[in-house]
Amino acid sequence: MGYKKANEVLPEELVLLIQNYVDGDYVYIPRKRGNERSWGEKNGTRKALNERNGLIYKRYMSGATKSQIAAEYHLSVKSIERIIYNYKE
Repeated sequence: MGYKKANEVLPEELVLLIQNYVDGDYVYIPRKRGNERSWGEKNGTRKALNERNGLIYKRYMSGATKSQIAAEYHLSVKSIERIIYNYKE
């Protein structure tokens, strides 16, 4: 999410009206219904984590221990357990 200056994207009358309610504060304007995006969808983070988790699950299924995987991916053993448990489902 990036910030935009209201006076650059909104008509002056609307900016003046909004200033009656919030003067100089930040205002979040949510997306229209149906245009929502889930976390990590825009920048590919969700896809990258899903791929990583798949590799972690494959390593575990091929015989690597949870602590070996945790050290390799710089995660806690508890995080590895959570990933393995969620990936099974």
